[in-house]
Amino acid sequence: MEEAMPNGNEALEQFATDVRQEVLLRCAKDAPLDQQASAFTEWVLEQLAEHNEADDGEVLDFRAEGRGRWPASKINAWALSGDGATLDPFVTIFHGGSEVFSVGLPEVRKQFKLLIGFLRRAREGFHTQLQDREHVFEVARRIHDAADSLTTVRLFFLTDGLVARADDLAEEKLAGLELRYVLWDLRKLSQLRVGDRGVIELDFVEDYGGSIPCLAGHGGDGEYQTYLAFIPGLVLARMYGEHGQRLLERNVRAFLQVKGKINKGLQNTLRDEPTRFLAYNNGLCCTAAEVKLERRQDGQLGLAWVRDFQIVNGGQTTASIYHAMKKERLDVSQVTVQVKLTVLRELEILTEVVPLIAKYANSQNKVNAPDLAANGKFHQGLQEFSRTVFAPAVTGLQSRTHWYYERARGSYLDDKARQRTPARKRDWEKINPPDRKFTKTDLAKFEHAWIGLPYLVCMGAEKNFVRFAERLDDEGQPEVNLDYFRHSVAKAILWRTAEKLFDTLDLEGYRANSVAYAVAWLAEKSGRRIDLIRTWNEQRVSPVLCEALKLVCKAAWEHLTHQQGNVGEASKKPDCWEAFKRKEIALPTGWQNELAATAFVTPRTEEDAVAATWERLRHRFISDVRTLEGLEAFTNKQWVRTRRRDAVSSYAVLTWDQLRARPGLGLKKIRDLVEMLGIAAQE
Repeated sequence: MEEAMPNGNEALEQFATDVRQEVLLRCAKDAPLDQQASAFTEWVLEQLAEHNEADDGEVLDFRAEGRGRWPASKINAWALSGDGATLDPFVTIFHGGSEVFSVGLPEVRKQFKLLIGFLRRAREGFHTQLQDREHVFEVARRIHDAADSLTTVRLFFLTDGLVARADDLAEEKLAGLELRYVLWDLRKLSQLRVGDRGVIELDFVEDYGGSIPCLAGHGGDGEYQTYLAFIPGLVLARMYGEHGQRLLERNVRAFLQVKGKINKGLQNTLRDEPTRFLAYNNGLCCTAAEVKLERRQDGQLGLAWVRDFQIVNGGQTTASIYHAMKKERLDVSQVTVQVKLTVLRELEILTEVVPLIAKYANSQNKVNAPDLAANGKFHQGLQEFSRTVFAPAVTGLQSRTHWYYERARGSYLDDKARQRTPARKRDWEKINPPDRKFTKTDLAKFEHAWIGLPYLVCMGAEKNFVRFAERLDDEGQPEVNLDYFRHSVAKAILWRTAEKLFDTLDLEGYRANSVAYAVAWLAEKSGRRIDLIRTWNEQRVSPVLCEALKLVCKAAWEHLTHQQGNVGEASKKPDCWEAFKRKEIALPTGWQNELAATAFVTPRTEEDAVAATWERLRHRFISDVRTLEGLEAFTNKQWVRTRRRDAVSSYAVLTWDQLRARPGLGLKKIRDLVEMLGIAAQE
């Protein structure tokens, strides 16, 4: 039974409106409810993945009535851990209305039962009744094939309504599996969205058989206190079993699966030499906000209780011990793990210190600096421009707005909430409309599609962002200037236009994958000369390019849906992209006339930046009859005295390589020339 909640909870009602806007960013405003439900599911999965509440999931939409030995079933998304031990299936109820609805327990029980119905079907070989080209075939097959390794199933129920008395739900049992119910309703999502996470408290004395032996170290001028503790493997496995990924919220990477060499070594030690685990393993680096100590019976100092306990480094060690115990049925009672625990006294330094602990800790696998991204100069620079630069008004009556870059999750809602009065909130939202907000994971999508890496985009928001951050670390971060910001927004407009055009094609599924391939193909075909400056100035994609995008979106969908096996998995492979990149697609006549003269490629060095600006500007001055002396007078700048009588056009006809080859012109002098041309071009 679902019914509207009485008015009165203004914060939740506003959050419901915000969620609705997030959904409409991902599908057409008149999209049917099932498409909106898929968009809602996709958005929730991104939130859960970003907060380490679940791994990146894949959206699908399957439901079936009960028939014969096959129970009624439904599934809206799924994720399977790399080692096949943990399955996360998701089921969704989405209303999408302006009112906040209450979802009763009978309906919640029904949805969980439908999800278990799908699990039962998959385990019993339901995929053999399907065509191998159906999306759900690969999902059912992989769950069936994971039967020997699967130990834990977390059943997720997602809704934009409110669920009361969720504690009254009784979890079903399924032979050979540990089933857990996980519910995310509007209230929990609102808490997650603004960073209100559940703080983990561990009472070792009451719940884990006794305090943990430890040694107290020296503090850091009152900022923190350190302890060296020795946790039994059984206790650590229990902690992970009860709290899962929430223990790793500040960890810089997820469990790396048992395929890596280090994890194989961990498994071998746990199996063959468990008593030597302490000697061989580097242990964990953890943080906490508060601890309580006691004197143990053996006289040692003991860790009795901790609050806000987090594993910053050592997530793979923790997960390996848990999976060895649950999946391999290994005896870990002889395993001990050393823990360096840092108790941070000031919460204000938490975001500064924790990433550095993760960065400098001696962990078993290399932790790249980009894994700690979002707090760096690159993202801060984009944020600063997004708060101060106004986009051009499309019409004379339209007020100018910002494109809001959300570097830190929840900052958009936080900034809006600070506007105290309803009138100020409305005014703020007019300047920062929700449809002109983009996040760091959005940026990674736009950039990777533009440079021809759509298969990375298809890996999911979080995984794609990690690859984006790694690439910036390897290749160097671009200079974040006004041009870079404007070009980033233009790529956002291009991407979102492609999404809206896809929705008009009456195609089923694989929207995000098709859009990534379409944008990448058109960027490649154009030589990356889609005019980002014009797109920024007009705040739209030209009609001719819209027609081109529409055709390429359809071709991308057809290409992907004709791949062998699972379409989602196929789209993540470089070979799939290479095959599509070679396709010839008939585009509208005259589309190339819309392109810019030069490519929009992000410069990585100062010289690259000057070169890009030169190539962009010089074409305007190829017929300029003035001398450099005349240009000096016009711009009020001075250049090389001995070259004042040279014609401006004699330089403008030169490519960057030809200009750099001119004797007597170093980078500083060329930069001054480019600056003069830039001033003259504005007149």
